[in-house]
Amino acid sequence: MLYVVIAYDGTEPGTFERRMLVRPAHMAGGEKMMQDGSFKFGGGILDGAGKMAGGVLIVDFESRAEIDEWLENEPYILNKVWSRVEVHPFLVPPQFRSLLPEHRPEPVAG
Repeated sequence: MLYVVIAYDGTEPGTFERRMLVRPAHMAGGEKMMQDGSFKFGGGILDGAGKMAGGVLIVDFESRAEIDEWLENEPYILNKVWSRVEVHPFLVPPQFRSLLPEHRPEPVAG
């Protein structure tokens, strides 16, 4: 099932610096999730100055319990970058399903 994860960075001093320090681990986790199919799409939330202040991710997990297990080990949570995380079931309407790899038509040989 698809979910949207909306994560907000903390506002205390040093949060952005922690974000940058642990970003390689966060990105490596995302790469692994892309390979196993659980991460579909995501990006950063920017503040008014164009600085990253959170993220939005579309993920595919069998259950909310699996999402919670992933979040328990997410570097941005372990290192107190994300201070608030919302998780909601996510529905992709038919006209956008082709944007997801598993819904793209196979090329026709010819």
